Amino acid sequence: MGSQSDWQIMRKAAEALEELGVAYETRIVSAHRTPGRLYEYANNAQARGLKIIIAGAGGAAHLPGMTASMTNLPVIGVPIQSKTLKGLDSLLSIVQMPAGVPVATVAIGEAGAANAGLLAASILALSDADVAKRLADWRARQTAAVGETPKSD
Repeated sequence: MGSQSDWQIMRKAAEALEELGVAYETRIVSAHRTPGRLYEYANNAQARGLKIIIAGAGGAAHLPGMTASMTNLPVIGVPIQSKTLKGLDSLLSIVQMPAGVPVATVAIGEAGAANAGLLAASILALSDADVAKRLADWRARQTAAVGETPKSD
């Protein structure tokens, strides 16, 4: 994530991964304030064994795109809601990547962060039978939790 304040949102990605038993790490890496840290992190991520990067950023939201430009790993961008434009600026900055530098983009805010965790798990499930099983079980629980008829108060 780009700053400490983003953790409130990005925590939802971590919670989704925890629920599915997927190991993860969290870092504060700002494209604007810590470019050296970003360069080091993105360039060494694959060698350190990471398989996917979820990058949350607000405002100009350069973190996901800059990260994607420095690694072959899949990058999922989470637009963080900003005060000025309520996250629309973040969304457009992340989703409008030029051809050749893909960033998967999810919804603004907490729903997007949660879905980023689920999407990362779905990608991992393609080559990890244990993650696939846990994800299938999680989805089955989600389905089972939805009643067929409304209940009166």
